[in-house]
Amino acid sequence: MFTIDLLKGHGVPIRSGPKGIAVAAGTFAVPVITAIVMLGCYLQTTIVMSMQKGHITNYETRIEGFSEAMELQESYLQEKDDINNRLSKVSSSIGKHIQWSPIVAEVVGNMPDSVALASLVVKQRLVKRKVPSADNADEMVEVTVPARTLQVNVYARLHSDRSIEIRDFRDNLRFSPLLEQKLENIRVSQKAGRLDGRDVVFYEINCDFK
Repeated sequence: MFTIDLLKGHGVPIRSGPKGIAVAAGTFAVPVITAIVMLGCYLQTTIVMSMQKGHITNYETRIEGFSEAMELQESYLQEKDDINNRLSKVSSSIGKHIQWSPIVAEVVGNMPDSVALASLVVKQRLVKRKVPSADNADEMVEVTVPARTLQVNVYARLHSDRSIEIRDFRDNLRFSPLLEQKLENIRVSQKAGRLDGRDVVFYEINCDFK
């Protein structure tokens, strides 16, 4: 069989050989391998994203739980502040009052046998005092506070001198363990009068409380 090459070797296709097959196979394999690699990367990315979405969902669930706990904690803290404010008001209110029962018992217990009790009265008035500010201890502010005086009236026979007993009575009250830190001053006065048709001398003991 004769082959006539009119193109003088320029138009005749190269015969398939091992090199041609290798080149053709290589040319075909590159996009296939690239596609496989890209597919693997896509699948790996999809798996990683799915796992990350699971983690994110788990974190969001936990954050929601923490949010409820934080809201509950804030509620407890608010309730605690309210209770502390109420306790502070109660403490302040208690400081404005005096329990008189033990004081009356102390007065009666120290009263001399030579005199009799005519009356026992608590008098209260409002006075202005300067105290350290609650916000700044170095700053003094003026406040209105109650000032109380326990007025004890006792009497004896007109011509009996009970000055010594009354003085001792005053000193016993002034240095009493119960009253020593509460009393600011004790004032004593006396005057003659009549009681139930009898001439008597009245002793007025005024105990000023701090």
